[in-house]
Amino acid sequence: MVLWIVLVILLLALLGVGLVVVGRGRSRRRAPGAPPAQAQPTPPASPGSVATVEAPPPRAPPVEVPVDGTQVGTPIAPADLHQGMGKTRGLVSGYFRALRARASVDARTWDDIEEALLRADVGVATTTRLLEDLQGRVQRGELRGPDAVLGALHDDLRGSLATQAGTALRVDEGETNVWLFVGVNGVGKTTTIGKIARQQQANGRSVLLAAGDTFRAAAAQQLEMWGDRAGVPVVRGAEGGDPSAVVFDAVQRAAARGHDLVLADTAGRLHTKVNLVEELMKIRRVADRDPGHVTEVLLVLDATTGQNGLTQARQFLDAVEVTGVVLTKLDGTAKGGIVVAIQRELGLPVKLVGVGEGPDDLIPFDSAAFVDALFA
Repeated sequence: MVLWIVLVILLLALLGVGLVVVGRGRSRRRAPGAPPAQAQPTPPASPGSVATVEAPPPRAPPVEVPVDGTQVGTPIAPADLHQGMGKTRGLVSGYFRALRARASVDARTWDDIEEALLRADVGVATTTRLLEDLQGRVQRGELRGPDAVLGALHDDLRGSLATQAGTALRVDEGETNVWLFVGVNGVGKTTTIGKIARQQQANGRSVLLAAGDTFRAAAAQQLEMWGDRAGVPVVRGAEGGDPSAVVFDAVQRAAARGHDLVLADTAGRLHTKVNLVEELMKIRRVADRDPGHVTEVLLVLDATTGQNGLTQARQFLDAVEVTGVVLTKLDGTAKGGIVVAIQRELGLPVKLVGVGEGPDDLIPFDSAAFVDALFA
């Protein structure tokens, strides 16, 4: 019995010595003060308990990127005609590249030029005149090769568009100027007026808006919204009231308060309606009475309608002596050639073009930049 007790004591002593040796060996393998080789995961906190989590290292702040993909602080190029002509240029560029790859001018050359111009909505009459002139110059030996033909077409378009005088908006100093805006529903008249009001106000002119479209309540509300944005007063009447009375009141108020410019909206019902034509003629007469002075009658056309815009233009031209065209939504169509048709067939200068939805995307029309963008 005593022997068994002695053996148990010896075994326990040997086991204790072994554990001490193993612990010292582990301590020697790890440098003093060094963290464990692998951190153990922090167990999840139980409901109702407070868990202490070590803060992660600081990270660089995220870069704010707006929806158009440009980084904040990067200058954004202003709207320009070259950018707005993207769809029309994309349409005709394929034809022009194919023409330049050919060695000579043949019947197929004329077919391709004609198709390119017609698809861009330059119009049949204008396209025919351009082709007849180019073909005659080729036959006389004045032009040789596709590059020369395209160069001559470029120059012809620039020359014909540049002959349209009066592309600047007219303001007679010291007068209560009135700009009337006409056009069918949906072309963007009210938005155009709002953008022009903002631009003219920024240029130092005192502007007043007249909500002459009394048949559509949303038109007056939209005009008031633009007036609030630009800090411009708006004169409006009762829904369904006499639009000429609204314009008359606006002119009188502008003269009394020293406003330089009255921008007057009008109804946009179908241009084939006789009553609308008579109504516009009355508004024009009333707006031109002293102290009013009508210096612009701007026809607003939607570029996406193409040749249908010519029909609209002829009707309004007969009714109210249109002085110029504002072409909206040019960036949204490949029918930008309608500019050529408007100026060549109607003799109306395109004064402003819309190349986007932003308030600064309504820009003066530049005929040279237009043609250059078309051929770029």
